[in-house]
Amino acid sequence: MHADIVIVGAGMVGSALALALQSLPLKIVLLDSGSLSAQPLDFQRPFAPRVSALSLASERILTRLQAWSGVQQRRACPYYQMEVWDGDGTGNIQFSAADVHAEHLGHIVENDLVQDALLEQLANSPIQLLAHSRLEQLTRSQNGWQLSLSDQSLLTTPLLIAADGANSAVRRLTQAPTREWDYLHHAIVTSVQTEQPHQHTAWQRFTATGPIALLPLTGQPPAGHWCSLVWSTTPEHARHLMALDSQVFNQALGQAFEYRLGKIIHSDQRFSIPLRQRHLKRYVQPGLAFIGDAAHTIHPLAGQGVNMGFLDAASLAENLIAAAQRGEQLASERVLSRFERQRMPHNLTMMGAMEGFQHLFQSDHLALRLARNFGLKLMNDTPLSKALITRQALGEGSYLPALARPLPS
Repeated sequence: MHADIVIVGAGMVGSALALALQSLPLKIVLLDSGSLSAQPLDFQRPFAPRVSALSLASERILTRLQAWSGVQQRRACPYYQMEVWDGDGTGNIQFSAADVHAEHLGHIVENDLVQDALLEQLANSPIQLLAHSRLEQLTRSQNGWQLSLSDQSLLTTPLLIAADGANSAVRRLTQAPTREWDYLHHAIVTSVQTEQPHQHTAWQRFTATGPIALLPLTGQPPAGHWCSLVWSTTPEHARHLMALDSQVFNQALGQAFEYRLGKIIHSDQRFSIPLRQRHLKRYVQPGLAFIGDAAHTIHPLAGQGVNMGFLDAASLAENLIAAAQRGEQLASERVLSRFERQRMPHNLTMMGAMEGFQHLFQSDHLALRLARNFGLKLMNDTPLSKALITRQALGEGSYLPALARPLPS
């Protein structure tokens, strides 16, 4: 089979890209090793362990793709404030939507629910979906690429887009040059019920072993008392936490979080995820582009990973559609490099900021501890600095592709 564009990976970012490209009069194939059918709504099922903090820019992208209403019909919890404090001192900072005259800072949503909302739209689109199709081999040909799939079928295309996540098969098979390093940290993720309500606030405490985040969730009783936990810590401490029974783990979490939301009443099944940072040296080659986690992975410190991916998808779609209207070859490196020039500086800036935060708050050096506490206090008392950081988190701190710009009022 031949297609004009093949997108490998139908996660949130790959699915968003496919929807953004559906207006092109081209044959576009979206393939994934898993199911491509949206799951029926089930408000009784437990929260999924993987969530994202969707920014306003991501919400606008999903709105223009007709998928945001599907997300809201599921379980999307708006948050209006962010509270960050240093567990080794007295430094703290609060961010509020009101500070920048925004309705909210974003929404905490389970990843698979965002995926389901996108799949609902894809089911009614001209995009050809290939479910349960795993990429086995990849060969560059004179006219592009030949993909060998797990069902023994072959697929050819002049333009291949890799959206297949942090463990990208396309990246591995093309041996794309990458910078990567191990954080020497694992993230413990689960959902917890707290004694006190979350107040639609994203809470984050920095400790000597790593940051702990409690992100507000909605959709399970008692209302307002469920949070998604991301506890980043050393591998040894992570193994210790994973071995604890639920009652002891809940006590350890409550203590580590300084009982900011009271006791931990209940915790769901825990998962431990090793953390690595990764960034491709180039996002594009002739006939090939990488987006989302296939191009860059970031510490889950600020929940920015999927927001960066959605902006990648919006930027690539915008450049491909514009190139098609000008009659250019979509697979040319000249066309694809426009996307890279738009997105790489923003992504590197975000990754550098997260890396700096991570090192700053992990240091036990007395001078750094004093400096970070003073810095947090100073920033908290400087409205302009807080507003700039808040707008970055909203996804409004740099050039925005058309899909992510403010909606007409």
